[in-house]
Amino acid sequence: MTSERRGVVLLSGGLDSAVVLAMARSEGYAMYALTIGYGQRHSQELIAARRVAEALHAERQIVVNLDLRQWGGSALTGSDTVPINRDTAEMGVDIPITYVPGRNTIFLSTAMAWAETLGTGEVFIGAHIHDYSGYPDCRPDYFQAFERMADLATRTGVEGQTRFSIHAPLLKMNKTEIVRTGARLHVPFELTSSCYQPTADLRACGVCDSCILRLRAFAEAGVHDPISYVGGTSHP
Repeated sequence: MTSERRGVVLLSGGLDSAVVLAMARSEGYAMYALTIGYGQRHSQELIAARRVAEALHAERQIVVNLDLRQWGGSALTGSDTVPINRDTAEMGVDIPITYVPGRNTIFLSTAMAWAETLGTGEVFIGAHIHDYSGYPDCRPDYFQAFERMADLATRTGVEGQTRFSIHAPLLKMNKTEIVRTGARLHVPFELTSSCYQPTADLRACGVCDSCILRLRAFAEAGVHDPISYVGGTSHP
């Protein structure tokens, strides 16, 4: 076992996970970035994840490919249309079509396995209030249940060497607070990709749920959003 304070972060390449990586590093963690290609239509985020991992000095980045398109069930992995131009109030009413069945359980299990080999139980994820208002696998009680499961499912947990902790430091933040936190920590926003349907050259659509939330957050935070949008969109 190592005395180094290590953590595994699920790094998608989006705004939230980039801020979480920066937060953990500011707290003294040596961070190991886990990026998962799951057949998402916005696979350009894998490029963003690599750039963010390098810019924020992750100790190592691993990209794991798990093709969830084989069973679909989501607008992000199937042929269903991604919702556009929705009011933010509408976004939190029902579980959205962009929910990917089992995604966070698959992701966290993979992160748990890598964390165990690194001699740590510290796993970080960028879930936040807008996620758990719509996604069942972003709720606080879900993360607490996963921690209990991880302690029972791993050798280091059973032997008492490790207690697993799922860190979701953004969980009670809104998107505006996340942007302000990222600005304070000098997160390279220009390298991130939040859009559900970006163009081949990484321009964001500006009209999907993720883009709408991002644009509003930057505007409310009074911070310039440096990424490129189709049509030059720069405000909600």
